[in-house]
Amino acid sequence: MLTVNAYAAVSATEPLAPVTIERRDLGPRDVLIEIKYAGICHSDIHHARGDWGPQTYPVAPGHEIAGIVTAVGSEVTKYQVDDRAGVGCMVNSCRECASCRKGEEQYCLRGMIPTYGAIDVDGTLTQGGYSTHVVVNEDFVLRIPEGIGLDVAAPLLCAGITTYSPLRRFGAGPGTKLAVVGLGGLGHMAVKHAHAMGAEVTVLSQSLKKREDGLRLGADHYYATSDAATFEELAGTFDLIVNTVSAKLDIDAYLSLLAVGGTLANVGAPAEPLPLNAFSLLMGGKNFAGSLIGGIRETQEMLDFCAEHGYGSDVEIVPAEKINDAWERVLASDVRYRFVIGTATLA
Repeated sequence: MLTVNAYAAVSATEPLAPVTIERRDLGPRDVLIEIKYAGICHSDIHHARGDWGPQTYPVAPGHEIAGIVTAVGSEVTKYQVDDRAGVGCMVNSCRECASCRKGEEQYCLRGMIPTYGAIDVDGTLTQGGYSTHVVVNEDFVLRIPEGIGLDVAAPLLCAGITTYSPLRRFGAGPGTKLAVVGLGGLGHMAVKHAHAMGAEVTVLSQSLKKREDGLRLGADHYYATSDAATFEELAGTFDLIVNTVSAKLDIDAYLSLLAVGGTLANVGAPAEPLPLNAFSLLMGGKNFAGSLIGGIRETQEMLDFCAEHGYGSDVEIVPAEKINDAWERVLASDVRYRFVIGTATLA
């Protein structure tokens, strides 16, 4: 076993603390990655604080991982030492079910294995990227293209693919009128992706305080949802709305903004249920859909797309000892637009 430094949640109520964790010995098809950067996702906080149910502690969060391959197993064919590599939200799946065979491992019918807080096939608890190294089967490692810095690439492994997948699934592109609800870690990536795909992009945010940023990121229009006139003016406008907010919203109000046959795709993961009036869907043949990250193939497609178009995430790099402060700022929406831990400070 390899012992590495990490920051972990030791309970649902205590601050994250420095610990050591164990990584399994390198198997024949395993890749050892020295982590250079790890993004901070709101779901890290939900998980560590038990918002989604009881957890096993200690657990090192982090599923936006970018680094360098430092060793490979004897049967590895996809990677070699010194490759730029990443790990996203999952590290294994059954490989056999219909979803896995289609390359949609995130919807594994037996349950995909998340990067942290889950039991892996060897019986160990998975630990995430708030650490110096990770061991992952080569099938769940992503290649980070040249032209994207590892720091700005890290959030692409969750925030990037979480927003890219529904945009591709529901046909965002030239001629599409698209709205992004929320301009945070997820929302700013949705705007960048949709702009690169050629859609007409509108940001719907609580206020206009981030309007300049939204336009810089690629939005064509920006509206405040705190203004009731917004919902009157934009009624029936959009072909696709991507809701990135991890909080309770009036979903019926946003469905009213869809054109006939339009889709509201929800990627935010609030701790409480989202109420929905069925007539909001029936009147206009509208759709309410969910989307959970993407499979390995689509995630690699997304990374290559970002490299082709020359963008990554907008990040603020923080040292390990500032993780708890960064978490509080995430909860206060005080980040533009993704915190990334410089994991060298864990050594």
